Amino acid sequence: MPFLWSESYFYRRLLGALGYFGTGTWRGIDPFAPAKNAELTGPEVDRELSAFADLADASEDRRHEALLVAALWGNRADLSFQLQLTTAGADAPSEGILVDDSALLWSALTSRDNPVVCVVADNAGRELLADLVLADSLLSQRLAAEIVLYVKPYPYYVSDATMADVLSVIGRLRAESRPQLSRIGDRLWAAVRSGRLQVRTHKFFCAPLAFHDMPDDLAAEFATATMTVMKGDLNYRRLVGDRYWPATTPFDHTVDYFPSAVTALRTLKSEVVVGLTTEQLAGLDESGQPWRTSGRHALIQVHEP
Repeated sequence: MPFLWSESYFYRRLLGALGYFGTGTWRGIDPFAPAKNAELTGPEVDRELSAFADLADASEDRRHEALLVAALWGNRADLSFQLQLTTAGADAPSEGILVDDSALLWSALTSRDNPVVCVVADNAGRELLADLVLADSLLSQRLAAEIVLYVKPYPYYVSDATMADVLSVIGRLRAESRPQLSRIGDRLWAAVRSGRLQVRTHKFFCAPLAFHDMPDDLAAEFATATMTVMKGDLNYRRLVGDRYWPATTPFDHTVDYFPSAVTALRTLKSEVVVGLTTEQLAGLDESGQPWRTSGRHALIQVHEP
């Protein structure tokens, strides 16, 4: 049975067994919420919030670069250290990035009037925190006139982000005593109320299907975007197709069906990868390390029609 089908079936049955879809007391209760909320109050988040606060004094270019790094690496334990290095102009955060098309991303956003950015979220907690801080920066610096954030319609894969998780992260920022951070939360909340930040969902996001099979109504929404940003390993597999592609297969060839320009921000945690050079692949394979699944390498890949 394909991976997507088996795991999606498992989590659907788990929620069913807990009464999530029923009419009783547990209807609509996220069984993973305690773990996700605990992460938001943990010491790792405090360290990362301190790093985000320090970015207020960085140049605009450095801040955008650092926030993109944060959104890329997600919940890596050393994220706050990497943010500090990026702000200082050091090269260390890019060491594990196998493909870096970030210049194409920034060019696409700066060359359009009133760009619309769609973001397909992955995990809640620290990763969603980084995503929302990046969203605030894009809106504040006019790199996006509107952002549409897509989350799961119900709990999925333990840590995946839902509507409630977005509210939890914004609330965490608004409650901060440091004004650099509370202002981010206030701006995000104002953006939600004004419609500049829209949070949407679709039943497709919990379906065991690749984006190539997405329904027409969702494809039509993506078609309105200047850029769609796909977050995380699972969304990458759904984007390029969960197949044993030769790693040197061009990224463009696997995603040219997508209805808008698309950026993949992905830390490698599974076998599927495309867009590498022959030299890169040889070096990685010769290292003897499980580079495809270790979470120590990442990709920023951009396709423009």
